[in-house]
Amino acid sequence: MEKSTVVITGTSSGVGLYAAKALAATGKWHVVMACRNLEKTEQAAQSVGIPQDSYSIIHLDLASLDSVRKFVQDFRATGKKLDALVCNAAIYMPLIKEPLFSPDGYELSVATNHLGHFLLCNLMLEDLQKSSAAEPRLIILGTVTHNPNELGGKIPPRPDLGDLKGFEAGFKAPHCMIDGKKFEPVKAYKDSKVCNVLTMRELHRRFHDSTGITFSSLYPGCVATTALFRNHYPLFQKLFPVFQKYITGGFVSEELAGERVAEVVASPAYSESGMYWSWGNRQKKGRESFVQKVSNEASDDAKAEKMWDLSAKLVGLA
Repeated sequence: MEKSTVVITGTSSGVGLYAAKALAATGKWHVVMACRNLEKTEQAAQSVGIPQDSYSIIHLDLASLDSVRKFVQDFRATGKKLDALVCNAAIYMPLIKEPLFSPDGYELSVATNHLGHFLLCNLMLEDLQKSSAAEPRLIILGTVTHNPNELGGKIPPRPDLGDLKGFEAGFKAPHCMIDGKKFEPVKAYKDSKVCNVLTMRELHRRFHDSTGITFSSLYPGCVATTALFRNHYPLFQKLFPVFQKYITGGFVSEELAGERVAEVVASPAYSESGMYWSWGNRQKKGRESFVQKVSNEASDDAKAEKMWDLSAKLVGLA
């Protein structure tokens, strides 16, 4: 029987790598590992034992809109049908004082985490519609930090897209925050994750009924050891997993988080579109998922539509 095909971004380490491993292990999925560093990803796939015939690697730099378009061309050249797309990759640079910029001139974390994925989702809708699967799926990873009502989101600076003045002004220097205010690297990351959830919800609103694609997001728990934190203080990298294990109880391993992503990709239990799945911030043995309410901002339909229209202009779709 022909395997289903899933594209996962950010598969050279962490959650993306272990999601690829979990799906490949079923024997039912071929994983296209979309990443910047081909050699690193090849080594990672071998190190966790993903069978050679269960994956392929295609270059993708989400910070570059040209690279996103090239990736879609390269994927289509393989002749494979797309049955699921997982937007997992993210960067987080909490210590920088001044913004870094993408090849297109946009603030780097939002360009990578949101705009690159936004373009990828829009371009690959066509591929998902050609899927022979009963329920093609598009999944965008969320995070507890998108929500000021949750522990991770309460810690300042809080996410806030404002009236999207930065996007309206073209999102190039000096307008390098979505709300148009002064650059703050942690807030830039949190804002990008709000955009991820808004994108999922707007995809569902615009396309679920007409395409049958299931759109969803998830928070698999706090993966405190992930390479997402590689740009943080060494002491933070050492203490944060301990804090999450013994104080908040939110800690999950990279492998367990990857398995949870794989479930949302493949299990019939996650076929409802427009959902934000969570395992919560208190991890217990046998913990099961539930549908979690997203933040007030991420559930704002008017803001979702405005964010979508402005993002479409920034990536050249409008």
